Amino acid sequence: MATDILKFTQEQTATFLKEVSERSGQNLQACYQCRRCAAGCPVADDTGVTPDRLIRMIVMGDRDQASNNLLVWKCVSCYTCGTRCPNNIHTARINETLKQMAKEKSLQPLDVKIAAFHGAFMKSASHFGRINEMEFMGLYEIKASGEEMKRGGLSAVIAEMMAQAKLGIEMMKRKRMHFGFSRIKGMDEIKRLFNRAGKK
Repeated sequence: MATDILKFTQEQTATFLKEVSERSGQNLQACYQCRRCAAGCPVADDTGVTPDRLIRMIVMGDRDQASNNLLVWKCVSCYTCGTRCPNNIHTARINETLKQMAKEKSLQPLDVKIAAFHGAFMKSASHFGRINEMEFMGLYEIKASGEEMKRGGLSAVIAEMMAQAKLGIEMMKRKRMHFGFSRIKGMDEIKRLFNRAGKK
């Protein structure tokens, strides 16, 4: 059975590598594939892609594979990869960059719920400087329910809301869900950071 041959030009490869490196602040060319990051990644088995493989995709200019894999969306930002890396490369920052690039190009995320979770998290943080659970879960549910409506109709939305309500009740029992809204001091600085990030 014939396999597809990867085709790329030096110019396209250099452009993609430079963009990801600059936006993530990581020196991807310093990766020499020792795979220490792969040994510690908690989601590698679930995603089928390890941090070293993702870096290799970017270095080789494989934009499609680098942007469309579950590691980008399921990375939990534990920073085990960067801690183990002898060259201090943090793949979590690379994944965050690739998520932002996908969003800018209006690409459909491989996991819409994770994308909804990520968006709700960042929006709540921009409002209060920290995560307020009620706002965060409300924003998440609006987006997630909309996606469920597209895929499975009203019954899927009801099932999604029931599952989240059950989770919310359990969180309240364990005092992990709070009804109050608190704002940190120095919100002007947080807003400046979000505005600066939005301009890049």
